Amino acid sequence: MPAQIVVLGGGIIGLSCAFEAARRGMKVTLVEPGRSGGQASGAAAGMLAPFSENTEQPDSFFQLCLSSLSRYPEWIAAVEELSGMPTEYIQSGSINVFMHEADLLPIESRLQWQNNWGAKAELVDAARLRKLEPMLSASAIAGVYTPGECHVYAPKLVAALEEACRTLGVVILDHAGFIEEISSLAGGGAAIRTQALDHPVFADRLVVCAGAWAGSYERWFGLSIPVHPIRGQICSFDHGPDEVRHMVFSSQAYWVGKRNGRLVCGASEDVAGFDTTVTDRGIDRLIRSSSRVFPFLQARDTKHRWAGLRPATRDGLPLIGHVEGNPAVIMASGHYRNGILLSPITASIVADLLEEKVTALPIQSFAPGRFTAAVNIARS
Repeated sequence: MPAQIVVLGGGIIGLSCAFEAARRGMKVTLVEPGRSGGQASGAAAGMLAPFSENTEQPDSFFQLCLSSLSRYPEWIAAVEELSGMPTEYIQSGSINVFMHEADLLPIESRLQWQNNWGAKAELVDAARLRKLEPMLSASAIAGVYTPGECHVYAPKLVAALEEACRTLGVVILDHAGFIEEISSLAGGGAAIRTQALDHPVFADRLVVCAGAWAGSYERWFGLSIPVHPIRGQICSFDHGPDEVRHMVFSSQAYWVGKRNGRLVCGASEDVAGFDTTVTDRGIDRLIRSSSRVFPFLQARDTKHRWAGLRPATRDGLPLIGHVEGNPAVIMASGHYRNGILLSPITASIVADLLEEKVTALPIQSFAPGRFTAAVNIARS
């Protein structure tokens, strides 16, 4: 009888792990406290931009992001084929815009190492910048153009992934409520009890993809899980054809044009616990940045404002791997603002671990027990 895999959490990471495990022939149940994709996943701008968001060095996290980007075309094709739904995967390229000469000082070294990793990026002057993005402010003096970066429409990707999972036979238990108990069974495996389900869910292997709520699992697994929510506030404007042609990044915000006629601008971040209230202060900062970079937006009101909770760890790196002392438990949490980008590679790594294979990339830097070891050293 095949092992029963239970994925705890129905965000983009949980859905992706369930999808990949089911693609490899595993029997999978996904348990989601609320609605699948209802937190950070559905609220994300959907950027796939490892070069724009990792500008310092090619460390293990950058390599994880780049590997995931390279998997996206095949992965998206599989999701769309199995679901019959579009995800609006758009190979737009990106532009990092600079307003001051001082901003250009570190660019040469950045371009050198990123191009060594295949970015094909180039520094463009003001005249070329205006050809690429005619609506940019005249104050923009230069930009880094990276042609290979792209984006998806996050709500459609989440919906397509959920449908693809169902097509593959994944049992999705939405609105299950939060986990009340995880108890070990005498013959191995675990029983999971939730607030809303009137029966336990039995698992031979557990994959914890709980996003900002991952810290609540400390009591069952005996390790430190310092994942905390960062509120990311986003807004959108009406967006005409070709008004913004690429993903555009500045030091204060980013802009991504979607096919539904909306220009997404994000993200204003703050620490507010699990509060997803949208604040005037957070959105006003985005509006001011938008007016500086794209003056045509001064005359436009925001059409939609929303917020999501991004699961951040103490060192900014995700938790991916086996839980030490609990070999039946795998964690895939704490992806902060890179959950959409890191979905394919995280799912592949988790499926490799479930099959007891060597993972596609080294994952020591992302070990779930790394904070527990630090706490124990501090106490000794």
